[in-house]
Amino acid sequence: MSSKDYVSWFRDSTPYISAHRQKTFVVLLSSEAIAHGELTNIVHDLALLHVLGARLVVVHGSRTQVDAEMPDATYVGNRRVTDAAAMQTIARINGQIRTQLEGLFSMGLPATPMHNTDINVVSGNFVTARPIGVIDGVDHVYTGRIRKVHAKRIHTMLDSRALVLLPPMGFSPSGQTFNLAAHELATETAIALEAEKLIVFDERAYLSEEDGRRRGTLQPGEVDAYLETCSDATRVHVECLARAVRAGVGRGHMLGFAEDGALLGELFTAAGVGTQISEDGGGAVRPATARDVADIVEIIRPLEESGALVRRSRDRLEREIERFFVAEVDGIVVGTCALYPHQDQGELACVAVKQSFQSSRTLNIGSRLVQTVEAAARAAGLKRLFILTTQAEDWFREHGFASADLSALPMEHRLLYNYQRASKVMIKQLS
Repeated sequence: MSSKDYVSWFRDSTPYISAHRQKTFVVLLSSEAIAHGELTNIVHDLALLHVLGARLVVVHGSRTQVDAEMPDATYVGNRRVTDAAAMQTIARINGQIRTQLEGLFSMGLPATPMHNTDINVVSGNFVTARPIGVIDGVDHVYTGRIRKVHAKRIHTMLDSRALVLLPPMGFSPSGQTFNLAAHELATETAIALEAEKLIVFDERAYLSEEDGRRRGTLQPGEVDAYLETCSDATRVHVECLARAVRAGVGRGHMLGFAEDGALLGELFTAAGVGTQISEDGGGAVRPATARDVADIVEIIRPLEESGALVRRSRDRLEREIERFFVAEVDGIVVGTCALYPHQDQGELACVAVKQSFQSSRTLNIGSRLVQTVEAAARAAGLKRLFILTTQAEDWFREHGFASADLSALPMEHRLLYNYQRASKVMIKQLS
């Protein structure tokens, strides 16, 4: 990467650094991720995220490690039957994994995010559990379900800038220890904390279409169509992400634990590298408010300088802000457009998307903006939309606009038409 490319990348990542600060993220490190050679790099990236101000709760699995020591364990469905001897082994292995992770978070390697960084890692009795009981005639003994995640205790630790580490175990009010499913613990913790994100490191880097293309964003109702192509472990993870989002968690992210830098690529770039599950499908378009004026100015300035858009003063934007819409991704304003009604037709104006988001086919910010304006125009009883463009004729044609003569414009626009700019007139009929 050249110096110029690095500067451009860093500038593009800056809004994400601000957006993630003081947000609560729950991260699931599956037992396969714990055993993989990329674990050290994953921990370094988590440390960087912590340094940048994110509030992290890390849940780790241990099934792979436990199965290696107890290959003859009894399973009913996907759950281990945990007798007293097994519970002792599980507690010991979870203790070893905890020590391993605490050691990695305590490393002071030069030229890494850990250099001169002091991260306080805490664990504790943050989860109350109960026994599953008898299922299909089999007593699961010390296999448990989550009764309560003590969110207030965890938030207290996060407020003190600690990183909270949760092993897949819970405790009863009488002090008994229970073996929990790590994916269930991560999901319930994210919901209880009202987390901004649940992030799962999986064997797969992302969900894909039939032709192999990455599906960057999904809504919870869309995940079922992808489950048939998933392994049992991936299916469980995807279902947990969808459940968490339905229950109020802001975003769910599936990343590949074998992909170096996947966490940073997903959280600090426009397109991401994994699969994100969210109720808004990755981006929301809403009416603009006065607080959005500065963001709109920043987005449209490069297009004004290139001549693609007519210059608008900040004062004009403030006066006409009720005409504007903005597109958000992770709370960051990344696109804008405006709708000006004229009798029975409307002008689609000032369509602009932040440069770093223009090439993202998974987010389709420009298309979302146009679709939102079309819906607003129909709701207002408008019969058609028109636009004046100098450099995006093909793009608008792809979105259903057709070339038209100047006479198709409302009279006031014909009188004000700038022949020096020679803008193309395009019309779209609204059914």
